[in-house]
Amino acid sequence: MSTTLTIRLPDDLAQSVEAQARLTGRSQGSLVKEAIERHLLPGRKPFMRLAGILEGPPDLSRRKGFSRP
Repeated sequence: MSTTLTIRLPDDLAQSVEAQARLTGRSQGSLVKEAIERHLLPGRKPFMRLAGILEGPPDLSRRKGFSRP
């Protein structure tokens, strides 16, 4: 379950969030959520949720056709 939070931002900060959202193609909400997580949970690494889901050789340099002579 998630909770909805309404906040008021100063105009300059709101414009920065809007511009970044436009530039990255992400929603303003996801940008704000990520910034809050980085600030409040600095040791957390969100990309780690992807760990272990990829398959393939552990070292791509060993794949045929990708090694250097």
